[in-house]
Amino acid sequence: MQSGRLRTTTLADYESKVRRYIQKPLGKKLMSEVTPDDVKIALLPAAKKSESVYSSTQMLYKLIFTSAKESNIISVSPCDKIPAKGGKPPKGKEALSNEQVKKLLDAICDLPPYIFVMIGIYCGLRREEILALQWDCVHLDAPAPYLSVQRAWHTEHNRPVILDELKTNAARRDVPIPPELLKALQKAKENSSSNFVVANSEGGALSYTQFQRVWKYITTRTIKERTYTRYVNGQKIKHTVTPVLGEKASHNGKVVYSLDFQVTPHQLRHTYITNLIYAGLDPKTVQYLAGHENSRITMDIYAKVKYNNPETLSNAVCNAFSKLALA
Repeated sequence: MQSGRLRTTTLADYESKVRRYIQKPLGKKLMSEVTPDDVKIALLPAAKKSESVYSSTQMLYKLIFTSAKESNIISVSPCDKIPAKGGKPPKGKEALSNEQVKKLLDAICDLPPYIFVMIGIYCGLRREEILALQWDCVHLDAPAPYLSVQRAWHTEHNRPVILDELKTNAARRDVPIPPELLKALQKAKENSSSNFVVANSEGGALSYTQFQRVWKYITTRTIKERTYTRYVNGQKIKHTVTPVLGEKASHNGKVVYSLDFQVTPHQLRHTYITNLIYAGLDPKTVQYLAGHENSRITMDIYAKVKYNNPETLSNAVCNAFSKLALA
């Protein structure tokens, strides 16, 4: 019933949650047999996940049982008193500092993730937007060069699917290209024979596992301890590596452990938004450039960045009262 208004990726996500958190625990019951306690117990696995997983699963429960009630399949919905909140709060990701950005770019210069990282830092596109970006939407010769966000990437059974349908209407936007990124894109376009800005070896869009391999160029250069499983004489042997900053990897002399911090794709976007705020852009401009449909998302980030500086706040407050005293 809802599929007509949902993106393909959103529909697939909801179907997965229905199978995992509704059909699996309650699929053998008649709807009329399901009690509020059944629902609460069935929701426990979702509550152990993130806030967003719990929230969307709770919403699906309410939609399904409300629809059944309206169709006279059941007389009372067992979901009327489901707790509205649950799940683990989202982990806070700090924006990368200027020093960290430089370290990251130096570490991956001329490597596969470089242009992806540059677009994330200097244009703030989402992962799905970068991996769907094609050269027809990169306007390098315009008086003011810009990227046009028109497509979104997702995968089905590990195969890339490029959609013209974006996450929200606000995601469709034109984003100015700063000079640092312009040079990188010009060089990338000269060396590219693909329609995609970030492409696989055959010139097509990356699959999910191909993107993971690209991102691994970054994770293997961090000093985070990691454990590998190797097979020796048919037996699994765990091997733990504790990288030391500045040293080369023992298995690959081209890999230097040069990053003393972790990086996620979304962190690049958060860094872009944070830098816009530090530069003094107003919230509505930040909202447009970030492609946020809901202004609350922008304002939450804006408030955390803008007002999480005691020194700045102190100066502003003192200045306000010094003017009052003079009056």
